[in-house]
Amino acid sequence: MSAKAFLEYLSLEKNYSRHTLIAYQRDLEMFGQFCSDEYHKETIDEVPYAVVRSWIVQLADSGLTNRTINRKVSSLNAYYKFLQKTGEIVSSPLAKHKALKTKKKMEVPFSEIEMDKVLQQIPFNNDFEGWRDKLIIEMLYATGIRRTELINLKLGDINWATKTIKVLGKRNKERILPLLPNVISAMEHYLDARGKLEKVQDEAFLFLTEGGLKIYETLVYRTINKYFSLVSPKVKRSPHVLRHTFATHLLNQGADLNAVKELLGHASLASTQVYTHNSIAELKKAHLKAHPRNKK
Repeated sequence: MSAKAFLEYLSLEKNYSRHTLIAYQRDLEMFGQFCSDEYHKETIDEVPYAVVRSWIVQLADSGLTNRTINRKVSSLNAYYKFLQKTGEIVSSPLAKHKALKTKKKMEVPFSEIEMDKVLQQIPFNNDFEGWRDKLIIEMLYATGIRRTELINLKLGDINWATKTIKVLGKRNKERILPLLPNVISAMEHYLDARGKLEKVQDEAFLFLTEGGLKIYETLVYRTINKYFSLVSPKVKRSPHVLRHTFATHLLNQGADLNAVKELLGHASLASTQVYTHNSIAELKKAHLKAHPRNKK
């Protein structure tokens, strides 16, 4: 059983993104090279756990963090589970493996002041690129959608009558999200500028490059980094930080956790609870500021 069949399975049945598929392929190739160099094995399909453990040690010695190592081993684990599922192997060498301990990673969201500065004070160019960039930021902050979900939005996903947009999330799961008036306004300006492009090839998609092609991941990242670098000293300025900001600001304003879960498209509440850390911090500040016992 080749890794090609596994990657096709992830693409066709699991609907993983191209970026994720590349990461899985790279991890499998890295482990395959290790097995070839150190153990003269031509395939990674059947190896004892001792070999995997040696690879983990080598990765650690090379300076990789435990988090990165865990991700690479996770790729390998998924591959062996696939081989079990297809009957190629009886048991996985990683059946009893325990992930390396990692420090809890916390995203630092943009503040409401930083968001206001970007959307209200920075002058976006009154042209196609300016309106597109503003709509990208407005859309990410107002809906909390993922970068890949934003890239794959289509004109047909917009319901102007109900002021909602249909989003295709992970595992092909659809959700309907409300569009705020400022998003509608930015969208109208953008679509007007979009209609003046000389050539449009990927016309079904909402967000395009000036050449009329569907936008790509790096462009979205560069857009967020470009504008937020003008107002925020934070080291990490990315689309995911905007998603984190969306969830945090909603929770700070008292939004129900289950409602935020549905808006984010999370499969479980546990994934959404990661965002409660900052809202709890805000509650503590409000409590200390307002409680009578703290004024004595």
